[in-house]
Amino acid sequence: MELQPIPNETRPSLPVTPGEASARSLDVHVNDNCETYDSDSQVASRSRSGNASRVRARVHLAAMFLSMFLGGWNDASSGPLIPRMQKVYNVSFLVVSLTFVLSCIGFISGAIMNVHWTDKLGFGRMIVLGALLQIVGYSIQAPAPPFPLFVMSFIFNGFGIAIQNAQANAYVASLKHNSELYMGMLHASYGAGALSSPLAATQFAQLQHWSFHYLVSLGLALSNTIVLTLVFRGRTQDECMALVGEEAPGGETSTSERSNFRQILSLKSVHVMALFILVYVGVEVTIGGWITTYIIDVRGGGPSAGYISSGFFGGLMVGRVALLWLNKLVGERRVLYIYAVLAIGMEFVVWFVPSLIGGAVAVSLVGLVLGPIYPIVMNQAGRVVPRWLLSGSIGWIAGFGQAGSALLPFMTGAIASKTGIKALQPLLISMMAMFPILWALVPSSPRRI
Repeated sequence: MELQPIPNETRPSLPVTPGEASARSLDVHVNDNCETYDSDSQVASRSRSGNASRVRARVHLAAMFLSMFLGGWNDASSGPLIPRMQKVYNVSFLVVSLTFVLSCIGFISGAIMNVHWTDKLGFGRMIVLGALLQIVGYSIQAPAPPFPLFVMSFIFNGFGIAIQNAQANAYVASLKHNSELYMGMLHASYGAGALSSPLAATQFAQLQHWSFHYLVSLGLALSNTIVLTLVFRGRTQDECMALVGEEAPGGETSTSERSNFRQILSLKSVHVMALFILVYVGVEVTIGGWITTYIIDVRGGGPSAGYISSGFFGGLMVGRVALLWLNKLVGERRVLYIYAVLAIGMEFVVWFVPSLIGGAVAVSLVGLVLGPIYPIVMNQAGRVVPRWLLSGSIGWIAGFGQAGSALLPFMTGAIASKTGIKALQPLLISMMAMFPILWALVPSSPRRI
C-alpha cells in the first residue's frame, strides 16, 4: 500500500495559538500602517515643497519689486532738481536736458546688450550687473562734479535700469500663474519709488548740498545690489522658475540659437509695442520731470510745487493696483482706449484751467489712468510673443521703450528753450493721441514666425 500526500484543501487545519494570531494581526496592522505612513509622508512632503516654493516666489518677487522701486526713484528725481541744476551750473533748458540724452544712450545700449548678454550670463548675473551700474552712476553724481562729468554719469544709470527693467518684466511675464496681478504689482513698485523720490528731492533742492539726494539714491542702490545677489545667486531664469514651482516651457528653451536678436527683430508686434512703450514712458517721465517747472513758471507756484510730481506718480502707483478689477471687467485690450481718452481729457484741464489746485488734482488723475497702461502692454507681449523669445523680446520692448524717458523730456527742454515751458501741454497731448493709434496696430493673437 503506497502512501499519498494529503492535498492542501483536504489537509486538516491545526489550531492557531493566541500568540500566532496576535503576530499575524500585528503584521497586517504594521503593513497597513506602513502604507498609510508612506502616503501621509508623501502628502506632507508635497505640502512642504509647495510651501517652500511659495515662500521663494514671494522672495523673488519682493527682490524685483525693490529693483523696480529704485527705477521709479531714479526717473522721478530729476523733476524737482532741474530748477536747482540750472541755477548751480548756470545752464539753459536745452543744456540741462542733456541729462535725458545721456540717459537715453544708456537705455538703448542696455536694451541691445541685454539681448546678447542674457544668453551668456543668465538672469541672475544680468540683473545684478544692472544694479552695480546704478551704484557707479550715483557715486559720480553725489559730490556734484563739474557739469560734463555729472551729465556723463547718467549713462550708467540708464544702462543699469534698462537691464533690470528688462529682466524683471521678462521674469514676471513668464509666470504661468497670476502674471497679470504680479505685473501690476511690479509696476506699482515703480510708481511707489517715483512717488517717494520727489518728496525727498524737493527737500534737497532747497538745501545747499542739493546733490546729497544722490547719496540717498546710492544707499538704495547698494541695498538693491545686495538683495539681488543674495536672492538670485547668479541663477538663470529657468533655474529660478524651477525653484518657485514654475516649469520651463518644454521644447522652447531660450538658447542662443533660438532666442537671438535676429529672430526678435523679425517680429512686427515687438517693434509696435516697443514704439508704444517709448511714447508712453516718454509721456510719463516728461510729466514727472517738467511739471514742477511748468507749475512754477506758468502757474506761479513756489518751491513746494515739486510735490505735484509726487501726486502724479502717486496716481500712477494707485492706478496699477486699484484698477486691476476694471481691466479684468472690460478687458485689457478695450480698456486701454478708455484710459487714453481720459488722460487726454485731464491734460486739457491742466492746460486750460488756470488753477494751481485744479491743475494739481488733474495731474494726479492723469497718473491714475496712465498707470495701468504699461503692465497691460507687457501682459499683451506675454500673449503674442513665442515663449522661447519672450525674455529677449520683453527685454527689447522695455529697454528700447525706456529710451522714451530720455528722448521726449529732451525734446520738451529743446522746445522750451525757444518757446517757453508753456509748450509742455500741447506736446503731451499730441503724444498721448498716439496711444490708441499704436495700440490698434498691436496684434491680439500670436503670429507664427
